[in-house]
Amino acid sequence: MKKCIVFILFTALCMGVLAQRVPEAFQPAEQAKIVSGREDGRFLSSLGAVHNRMKQIQPKCAFREGMTAGEMREWQEEVREAMKRLMNFPSGTGVADARRISVTPRDGYVVEKWEIYPEEGMVFPFLVLLPDGCGQGKKLPAVLCIPGSGSTKEAIAGEDPVYPKLGAGGNRDKAAMALHYVKAGCIAVAVDNPAAGETCDLERYTGRGYDYDIVARYLLEMGWSYLGYTAWLDQQVLEWMKTRPYVDRERIIVSGFSLGTEPLMVLGVLDTTVYAFVYNDFLCRTKERMEVMTYPGENGNRPFPNSIRHLIPGFLCHFDFPDLVAALAPRYVICTEGGMDRDFGMIQKAFAASGHPERFVYHHYPRFAAPEDRTYLERLPEGIDRSTFFRLANVDPPMHYFKKEWVLPWLKEIFSIEKD
Repeated sequence: MKKCIVFILFTALCMGVLAQRVPEAFQPAEQAKIVSGREDGRFLSSLGAVHNRMKQIQPKCAFREGMTAGEMREWQEEVREAMKRLMNFPSGTGVADARRISVTPRDGYVVEKWEIYPEEGMVFPFLVLLPDGCGQGKKLPAVLCIPGSGSTKEAIAGEDPVYPKLGAGGNRDKAAMALHYVKAGCIAVAVDNPAAGETCDLERYTGRGYDYDIVARYLLEMGWSYLGYTAWLDQQVLEWMKTRPYVDRERIIVSGFSLGTEPLMVLGVLDTTVYAFVYNDFLCRTKERMEVMTYPGENGNRPFPNSIRHLIPGFLCHFDFPDLVAALAPRYVICTEGGMDRDFGMIQKAFAASGHPERFVYHHYPRFAAPEDRTYLERLPEGIDRSTFFRLANVDPPMHYFKKEWVLPWLKEIFSIEKD
């Protein structure tokens, strides 16, 4: 009997120990928000500790409401100096050598292919679309067109892909922003993003999609970044554009689609001579996106919102995307795919402080065009997944395309305004 009692007690003790070792059931909805389970509020989870630290960051160059016009200019210079340090462009002056490779006539315009050679061992090809009659004494506005992820200079120019296996699918009319610009009477210059199109590596043979991240990794190891490299290459082309006798240097526009909006903001902050900007993507606060999209996957891992090609060490310690759009004031800016009204309200205040509130225009996706269909929040809730983030940020991903219906009438309007 005693042996039986001892066995029962021993079994109960073992079961108790085992019960303590068995982890709690994984409940994604309950564990979506990163919180500490300790009484002292400290995080045993390294991810929790680092995530909590990131939330405490106060960007040094964030837009400050209530600035005077003079304070606004001082703030813009702070942003510019910080951007210079973060982008870490190679030193050097002057316009890089360039060479025209081919000329192809099209209906109503000509497509020229060019190469520019920014430094030894480097080639960066681009396309120039010239309206018929260009160069006959009249200078024309010019648009630097930067594509989105997975796209190429050929796709946005309405041309056939260089490597058919990597050709961009979908509706050509909705992708070809450079083609739309040249048909509207502008000179359009189309570039590739690094590691895409002609600048890709062995993907051209396998057709397995562009590997941006390995290029980004090399750059980070060198103390640079994918965005820094992209913006620097685009700057080389932008400086070349200014030397063309048929380009109206006072009417140069930068147009970015999706991924291309990132170098757009960099170029806009660094080059005050750019006349206007077409921001064709939704606008959000990247830091907030990282803070709130913590809903775990089925395996318990929390996915990161962006790939490594979006990583710029120290970037979010200084500013976020809405701050950079605000810093473009008082130049002309159109945002075509919405976001949170909170952020647009902040940018409107920046343009008002600059003395030209009318120069900032924004549109929402059709699904969220009516005010009653949008979500109004001052802060997104933590613990959401990607689809919830898009819904709360008033984003309609299937309708992500170049919004010529907004951009082309806007272009006509700003070009009709007398130069300052």
